[in-house]
Amino acid sequence: MAQSSSPRTAPSPPSPPGQPSQTAQPSSAAQPPPQPSHGPLHQHVLGELRRRIVSGTYAIGDSLPSESSLCAEFSISRGTARQALGTLRSEGLIGGGQGRPPVVRSRAVPQPFETFLSFSRWAVGVGRVPGQRTVEVARRGVHGVAADALGLEEGTPVVEVLRLRLLDGVPAMVERDTFIEPVGRLIFEFDPDTGSIYDHLISRGADLHAARHVIDAVAADETDADLLEVPAGAPLLRERRTTRNAAGVPVEYADDRYLPELAAFTIDNTQDTSLAMVRFPTASAAAASLVSPTAGRAGTAPVSDLTDVATITDPNQEPSA
Repeated sequence: MAQSSSPRTAPSPPSPPGQPSQTAQPSSAAQPPPQPSHGPLHQHVLGELRRRIVSGTYAIGDSLPSESSLCAEFSISRGTARQALGTLRSEGLIGGGQGRPPVVRSRAVPQPFETFLSFSRWAVGVGRVPGQRTVEVARRGVHGVAADALGLEEGTPVVEVLRLRLLDGVPAMVERDTFIEPVGRLIFEFDPDTGSIYDHLISRGADLHAARHVIDAVAADETDADLLEVPAGAPLLRERRTTRNAAGVPVEYADDRYLPELAAFTIDNTQDTSLAMVRFPTASAAAASLVSPTAGRAGTAPVSDLTDVATITDPNQEPSA
């Protein structure tokens, strides 16, 4: 039986009131150091330096302050300064070392998989302010890739969410979520502009037990371009996710598209971690990867037709975006 669509569209919030004009900002060295509240001192220094890099205070190619300058600014030891710089280097944000001054290499803050399902937790952890603007929440018939991923017949009612995710008020990611109807209906009692959909669903008893991720690149479509303020066709970093309940039944299919200069992903695996790094053709085999991590292994197509994709299964991680 045909189901009528019941969309709920959240209008874009008005622009914040105009701020009074500001004089030129002093250099970071002239700013007072952040006041630690708790936790290891190097984490406070790390967070401040990371904030300056991702905000553009230190541009790509700029040198960071020397160890002695950091010691003076933050009242820390050289060991603490080196620990903070070492973490930035391991994250790929800075280069240099071994007698050379640290230089900013990237603004893309890595997102480790222990916080991969939580955009808000990741943002807070790297010193950014997460935000969201809901474009649409609608109940409609499922179709296409979402129907396949959820194991539903075309036209089965689902709840779809389209949101723009923000970092410090700046567009960072377009979030497309499709939930099976029994789970998605819980969203209509919640304002997605106020915070985490996952937290709300879990608080209402939704079983979000395990997730599988596929990471690749995609060109921005018209919706992406409009929300992220980039040209249509611009490259985006895409993460597709299928979330299952404890019984193994798919309950959510997500397609999240990040600005590549603002996000990167890191994977640390051990022998007891279920991790498959798969290289496959970008068309039909990419869809097959949602089902079989062995689909389209390297060598089945010319190199020019291949895309590197990481598929990750983490049965011990609960979503909490």
